[in-house]
Amino acid sequence: MTLVRTRPGTSSPVERGVPGRIRVISGITVASLALLFVALAAGSSTARDGLQVIGRDAGPQVVATAGLYLALSDMDAQVANVLVMGDGYPREREAATTRYEQQRSVANQALLKAFELSGDNPAERLTVQSVLDGLGRYERLAGQALLLDERSGHAPGPPPEEVVRSYRDATDLMRQVLLPQAYNLTLENGTIVRGTYDEKAFTVPLLRDAVVVAGVVAIGCLLWLQIFLARRFRRVFGPALIAATLATALALVSGVAVLGQDMQALRSAKSDGFDSVLTLAKARAISNSMQGDQSRYLLDEERADTYEHTYLDKSMSVVYFEAGNLDAYHRKVTTGSTDFLGLLGPELGGRQGKAALAAYRDFQATDVEFRRLALGGQTNEAVAERLGPVTTAFTAYDEALLKLAETHQGVFKRAIDAGEGALNTLWLLLPFAIGAIGLLVIAGVRPRLKEYR
Repeated sequence: MTLVRTRPGTSSPVERGVPGRIRVISGITVASLALLFVALAAGSSTARDGLQVIGRDAGPQVVATAGLYLALSDMDAQVANVLVMGDGYPREREAATTRYEQQRSVANQALLKAFELSGDNPAERLTVQSVLDGLGRYERLAGQALLLDERSGHAPGPPPEEVVRSYRDATDLMRQVLLPQAYNLTLENGTIVRGTYDEKAFTVPLLRDAVVVAGVVAIGCLLWLQIFLARRFRRVFGPALIAATLATALALVSGVAVLGQDMQALRSAKSDGFDSVLTLAKARAISNSMQGDQSRYLLDEERADTYEHTYLDKSMSVVYFEAGNLDAYHRKVTTGSTDFLGLLGPELGGRQGKAALAAYRDFQATDVEFRRLALGGQTNEAVAERLGPVTTAFTAYDEALLKLAETHQGVFKRAIDAGEGALNTLWLLLPFAIGAIGLLVIAGVRPRLKEYR
């Protein structure tokens, strides 16, 4: 290239114009690259925040608070079991008392986690405090019923009236106050996860689109710079700028892929993991309360019909079949129909889901025999059935639900780990990509500017 020289101390219009245009185009290119990396940082930071809230903070804590309902309902069920045993089942009575203490500890731990999750929300903190106060009152009432029962020394079956009256006060407090409050706590805390997911499901795709736009603009600016330099200096494209363009394209493709993977991880963790785990936790809690209703059915003859209806309502909430009474429900459960809804409806597909449904049918079949004995006045046999085959069938059913929940918990953990792993890789490589592309742009532009010095 031939340069036009002027007298010392002056520069030609070409000398002034070409370096200026190179600097302007280079500045625009650098700005577009900065915009790309800012979009990548914002998108990955938003996705990481969603994964942290759902996978590490609020999500696990919400599932823990769902265990509060199970612990409270099991406490009341164990008290009912002890009262109906009388003096005929010393080992079973000791086991039920031990389980009561264990579930009380679980409930206290769940309340602590619920308090942590409530943050600065005064309504949720008030609910937690109310449950704590109510739990203390329940323990006093239940302890009074257990003490009166122990003093009475009655045979297996309904205890004396004073014991029943004392237990009524305790179970009414549990079923009408504490359990609804515990359920509301889970619902309220679940809104944190749902709100976070909805927010990230909206913003992460937008930021991914911003990355695409910024990346296309950056690549276009790099190509513009290369074409300008090639035409102005009548040379082939510079290898440094070609490498910078390829590196930018790689950063764009990798960033878009990671954000897409993170969005899929959030979706899988929420829909296939968290939602199912929470649903199964609720189903286990309600099912446990159903089992308690069986003991209460034997314990309180005056309220037997009420406890039979509540058992039916809870059964239909877990696995719904259209039925007007418990006998009709039992028939539909045992016919093998798959036309059902309820909490477990979406969860009963696949091998483990079918195993859980089969275990549920076995449990309901033992309930038929249990009620037949109770209605026939065979109280001792009904108590034996309740503490034997019914408990065995329920334990198998509960374990099937637990295995199903563990499967979904595995899906949840794998999704969170995969999303965080992809982000960690991106954040590890991003600084090197920024530095390498910046050096390549400088290496491609600086030699051309030096020709004008």
